[in-house]
Amino acid sequence: MSIIDISEVKPGSHVTLHYRLSLADGADIVNTFGDKPATLLLGAGQLAPPLEEILVGMKVGRQSTFQLEAGRAFGPRNPDLIQRVSLAALRENGMIGEEFAPGDLIEFNAPDGGRYAGVLKEIGETSALFDFNHPLAGQALTFEVKIIGIL
Repeated sequence: MSIIDISEVKPGSHVTLHYRLSLADGADIVNTFGDKPATLLLGAGQLAPPLEEILVGMKVGRQSTFQLEAGRAFGPRNPDLIQRVSLAALRENGMIGEEFAPGDLIEFNAPDGGRYAGVLKEIGETSALFDFNHPLAGQALTFEVKIIGIL
């Protein structure tokens, strides 16, 4: 009879942890340290894959802080993902009559039935400029983690 070793995080592990993801200037994006811990299933897409990779091999009780260089966690910024969308296409997506302002995150229907989002950069007479990069793409980040439990 073999005993399953759950003393360290592995792919497919359920991990209960506190974590903080912040920008290089220290501004928090997510911080569970002052609240309930999070429970995540590695490989389920709840964290970006590079962040999950950092967790693999960590043991219960370990607390560490990792500095991630620009673009490591959410990829580099891709200029091809900054695109103009016609106002007619916005109307086709059921967005007629809605008030938008630069900086708003707008969701679109994908042809395959899924959803994707872009940040509105500017609105013109006939089109709007959107940035479809992940909002954290190209950013240097700090990832602080404390592993509480592993299943």
